[in-house]
Amino acid sequence: MVLAHPSPDLYGSDRMLVESVRALTPDHRVLVTLPADGPLSQALRAAGAEIVVLPVPVLRKAYMSPLGLVRLALAAARTLPAAVRLLRRERAAALYVNTVTIPLWLVAGALARVPSLCHVHEAEDGVPGPVRAALSAPLRLARTVVVNSRASAAALGPAGRRAQIIYNGVEDPGVATEPRAVLTGPARIVLVGRLSPRKGSDVAVRAVRLLRERGHDVALTLVGDIFPGYEWFEEELRTLAAGDPGVVLAGFRSSVAESFAEADIAIVPSRVEPFGNVAVEAMLAGRPVVASATQGLVEIVSDGDNGVLVAPDDPAALADGVARLLADWDGALATAKRARADAARRFGKDRYHRELHDAITNLTDRTRTQST
Repeated sequence: MVLAHPSPDLYGSDRMLVESVRALTPDHRVLVTLPADGPLSQALRAAGAEIVVLPVPVLRKAYMSPLGLVRLALAAARTLPAAVRLLRRERAAALYVNTVTIPLWLVAGALARVPSLCHVHEAEDGVPGPVRAALSAPLRLARTVVVNSRASAAALGPAGRRAQIIYNGVEDPGVATEPRAVLTGPARIVLVGRLSPRKGSDVAVRAVRLLRERGHDVALTLVGDIFPGYEWFEEELRTLAAGDPGVVLAGFRSSVAESFAEADIAIVPSRVEPFGNVAVEAMLAGRPVVASATQGLVEIVSDGDNGVLVAPDDPAALADGVARLLADWDGALATAKRARADAARRFGKDRYHRELHDAITNLTDRTRTQST
C-alpha cells in the first residue's frame, strides 16, 4: 500500500499520518512518499513504514486563485509520470492520499488503476466558490473519501456528502503532569501549532497584552515554526512581542506533552481549524482549554462543559476566556478533569485505528469484488 503525504514535518495532520500507518502495518506493507526527509520520516519508520522521497507540488495559499490553480496543474504535470511509475512498480493494492493539498496523487492513482482513498484534513470554506470547486474536483477520482470532522465535510460541498467522518485519534500520554493547584507567579499560557495567521498566533499575543493591561499576571509561549514563505508573519509576531519578556517564541518542539506539562492554560485561537488535534492533546494533558468557536473546534470543545469557547479573530474575547479560568481556578481544574475523560473516550487512537483500518479494508474488498 502506498501512502502519499505533502510534508516532512511533525504537526497535526503529520502526526495523524503516523497513526494511520500504525493502523495499516499489521495487515499491509506500507510505503510512504514524502517531498523531502524531515522529522516525520523517523516517526514513520518507527511505526513500520518504508519511505520514498518524491517531490510533488503542494497546494499552498499562493495557489489559491484561478491563476494559481493553473500554475499548480502545470507543475503537477511535470511530476505526474514519476508518481504513476512508482505506483505501478510497487503494484500498490491501494493508494492513501493524506490531504487534498496533493491532488496529483489522485490523478496518478487513476492513471495507474490503483483504488484510492483521500483523507481530507482541510476545511477551506473561506475561499471563492470556483476555487473551492477546483479543490474538491480531484476527489471524484477517489473511491473513498474520509474527513476528520463535520466541518471538513461541509466545506467540500457536494463531494462531502459521500464522505465518511473519522475523528482524529490522539495519543493519550497516560500519567500526565498535574496542573498547578495554586497559581503563584504568572499564569503560563501555551499555544502549540504552526506560527500562522490561520492558527491565530497574533491573536494570542494581542490577547496577552490585554490581559496584562487588565492587571493579570500572565506569560505566553508560542511553540511552533512557520511554513517556508511565511517569514513575514514571524517578523510580525516578533514586532508585536517586542520588548515583552512575557512572550516567548520557542520554535518547534517534537514533544507536545512537555509543552503542556510546563503550562497552566492551553489556548487554540485558530481562525481556521478543520479539527484541532492540539485541543484534544491539551485536554488529555489535563490543561484547561480556551478555543475559538470555529469549524471543527466546536465539535471538540463545549463551552462550560469541557472548556471555554470564544469568538474567533478577537483578542478581547480570547482575553475574556482566559480571565474566566483565572477567576475560578478550582472550577477550571474541575472542567479540565472532565475534559480529559471526555477526550479519551471520543478521540482515542484505538478507535481511530479500527475505523481507518475498516475503511481501507472496505476499499480493497470492494475493488477485488468488482474485478472478479
